[in-house]
Amino acid sequence: MSPNSAPAVQDSGQEPDPVTAPPGLAALFLAFARMSLAGFGGVLVFAWRAIVEQHRWMTADEFNETFALCHFLPGPNIVNLSMVFGARLRGIAGGVAAFAGLLLPPTLIVTVLAIIYAQFGELELLRRSLAGISCAAVGLLIAVVFRMMTPLFKRMDAVALTLMLGVFAAIGVFRLPLQAVLLVAIPVSIGATYFLRRKVAA
Repeated sequence: MSPNSAPAVQDSGQEPDPVTAPPGLAALFLAFARMSLAGFGGVLVFAWRAIVEQHRWMTADEFNETFALCHFLPGPNIVNLSMVFGARLRGIAGGVAAFAGLLLPPTLIVTVLAIIYAQFGELELLRRSLAGISCAAVGLLIAVVFRMMTPLFKRMDAVALTLMLGVFAAIGVFRLPLQAVLLVAIPVSIGATYFLRRKVAA
């Protein structure tokens, strides 16, 4: 089976398994290049669509777990995801290929746009256009957040949902420092997952 071909969807309604054959270096580079070029307002939406839905290189749960790891690492989350994902499938060379595909095309485009913006950035028409684009970017982000939450709702994982809501309330509502919240949330999450898996195994 080709790495870029998606398996047939089962009639049972269950999520199909990802393809077993990992993509080559060129396929990784091109996939992440397409994500970056399509990623107006953020690449996460298009990374989810390509990795989980189109190529089925990961299940929804695997993507969420990988993105969660990248979220707690220093640096931009999607850049971390490209390195971790590429290295997971093709080693260090795969990480470099995904990283280059993600950053090289938009870097070239943004450099050109920055030169143009320096010349015409004060135009009112351009300012209004950028304001409209920012609204679309927020909508894309909200959409992918709900898609990533779907596996939790399907399993009705009360512990995971409680932790998620707790972190959201602590940071988004009570404005607690991110570092302090993570120092509590990470060990609690790991401990809860370890305890529940041991309980299920027993």
